[in-house]
Amino acid sequence: MNKVTILILFFFTLGFNNLFAQTEKENIQKTIDNYITGTSYNNIAQIKKAFYKDADLFLDNKDMSLNVVSISQYAEWFENKVNGEFNGRVGRIISIDVFQNIAAAKAEILLPKHNLKFIDLFILKKIKDEWKIISKTATSEKKTIKSNKILFITSNADFYGNSDIPTGNSFSEIVNAYNEFAKAGYTIDFVSPEGGAVPLTYINTSKKLEKEYLYNPDFMYTLKNTLTPVQIVIKQYKAVYFVGGGSAMFGVADNEQIQKIAMAIYEKNHGIISSVCHGTAGIVNLKTKDGNYLIKGKKVNGYPDSYEKQGAEYYKHFPFKIQETVKKRGGKFKFSERNKPHVEIDGRLITGQNHLSSKAVALKIIESIEKE
Repeated sequence: MNKVTILILFFFTLGFNNLFAQTEKENIQKTIDNYITGTSYNNIAQIKKAFYKDADLFLDNKDMSLNVVSISQYAEWFENKVNGEFNGRVGRIISIDVFQNIAAAKAEILLPKHNLKFIDLFILKKIKDEWKIISKTATSEKKTIKSNKILFITSNADFYGNSDIPTGNSFSEIVNAYNEFAKAGYTIDFVSPEGGAVPLTYINTSKKLEKEYLYNPDFMYTLKNTLTPVQIVIKQYKAVYFVGGGSAMFGVADNEQIQKIAMAIYEKNHGIISSVCHGTAGIVNLKTKDGNYLIKGKKVNGYPDSYEKQGAEYYKHFPFKIQETVKKRGGKFKFSERNKPHVEIDGRLITGQNHLSSKAVALKIIESIEKE
């Protein structure tokens, strides 16, 4: 066997193993989704489908002592509720760790009406080619929870266009805004055109907040597993936040699914559209239901064309110029001096100039939602 054949077999095996692991994780996700959806919509059959028939749940009594419940007993708690009717429970998977035929997972369950947050921990095993939850434990805490969610829009672009110049989504712009929303009690989801892991850039672990989030496995799992547009339930969101970074220039502005999501949140949910820095590229093509550009006649902020390195190789790969395009679309582009925070608010359009503006943009969004 020659070296070329060995290399081909090696990469084929590596790719197959990665694909297999991803498929297993997807199957585990479906199992946990059965539990989450079943408990949110009082579907006993769906709840039982997620669990092994002899599974036990290790829960808390009111005095915080141990309460061991069988899956049959647990399912009975939903018997007197209307099957298929939403009961207010909002759940999401936080992490999945799989090894061969066993797995551990974590989910967050929110009860906004009661200001309760549950963390569920699962042990799963693959039994007869089907993943089942064989054990679950949970505990809760009182926490302010908003019923509306915030959607962060990110890009999958690893490079500037077709070049080999690496880029990514601005980590600082993500965490500075995310932290403010989380403190205020909002749940944040991430979406990208293709879903899955998104590239990151501008990471500075000398900054306490960035270091905290970078080493938070639950948070990083979310960025590794961003949602696809078809997974978004539009009615759940009150605002979208277009993240900046060089990646934002590619794959977002021209994505019709992303455009429809953003405008549905803006028009149907009476929500907010926001962006920061190069994230403003994502809003230039948005159109209202009457066919006009969203930014027409509005004050818009973003990273100015004049602040780009005009002769740099990366800039040659930009599909368009943000400031120039905003003006062509009838927007009023506003900006201030370099390396200073700047936020523009025009109704339910909130835009920021750079990473230093990301926290301020989030706070203005929160203020706007709270006023309403």
